[in-house]
Amino acid sequence: MMKQKMGSILGTVGLILLCWFSTGPATASSLTGLAALRASAQEATPYAVAMENGKPTVIEFYADWCGTCQGLAKTMRSLAAEYGDRINIVMLNIDDPQWIDLVETHQVTGVPQLTALSADHRVQRYLVGAVPKPVLTDLFEQLLPPA
Repeated sequence: MMKQKMGSILGTVGLILLCWFSTGPATASSLTGLAALRASAQEATPYAVAMENGKPTVIEFYADWCGTCQGLAKTMRSLAAEYGDRINIVMLNIDDPQWIDLVETHQVTGVPQLTALSADHRVQRYLVGAVPKPVLTDLFEQLLPPA
């Protein structure tokens, strides 16, 4: 009986250690990325507002658990500061059931997915994954009406 309990305890400890070393503890950078992602989502233009205000829109489909989404958050916040008065930045969490129809409509198969819409809501471009800032800046510039 004692050997069975000890074996069970050692097995549990081994499993915990295996998970710990294969995934690692939460790091400061991953926590910072999640905080930036959540702050971006809080500051984003609500979807309903973006569909009514006549501006071009970039929809970011994301998930809190997505490391690439967390890494992109700083860049998106920078772009929001620069373009937010002229382009809507909408953030939709794919894990939120209210967005399932939009996830299907825009054929989201990976996150982050950025969907660029013209002012009249026509899809201009889809970008998926870790997109470099120069590519995103070019996308935002293309969405703006000619000067």
